[in-house]
Amino acid sequence: MPVRVITQNVDGLHQLGGMPDRKVLELHGTARSFVCTGCHTRGPMEDALARVEAGEDDPPCLECGGILKSATVMFGEMLDPVVLGEAVAISKACQVFVAVGTSLQVQPAAGLAGVADDHGARLIIVNAEPTPYDDRADEVIREPIGAALPKLLRGLTSGEQPADPPGV
Repeated sequence: MPVRVITQNVDGLHQLGGMPDRKVLELHGTARSFVCTGCHTRGPMEDALARVEAGEDDPPCLECGGILKSATVMFGEMLDPVVLGEAVAISKACQVFVAVGTSLQVQPAAGLAGVADDHGARLIIVNAEPTPYDDRADEVIREPIGAALPKLLRGLTSGEQPADPPGV
């Protein structure tokens, strides 16, 4: 079963955990890269940090002299429309959408669960607290993520169908 990870995390832990970079879509960008606020040049964060360690207090962009910042979406900034479009396309095309450890309250990321459900995906929510999409989910799991995910993934890869959620 092909897997894609759509994440709001910016720390690169999915990739460090073994997920290929091409399979991870980072909605809120990445702290592993920098971007120039002037010319939008991008590069590895290690390069900017090496310049700080070498004595530059606030290293300017080498292309235009602009301000460098982490390549993350800051509060109040819009998500990259290309990245969001890809996330919507993935959500529309998926067979199973698993929302893990999210309140599903902050848009537009939260709406991806609804997009997947609207297009026929099996919606599974793993979260300690109720979410606005629980009533649309095929399965809601309230166990700790570390216990729930291994069981869930074994079931998904074996083709095993979960028990009906409570109230179904």
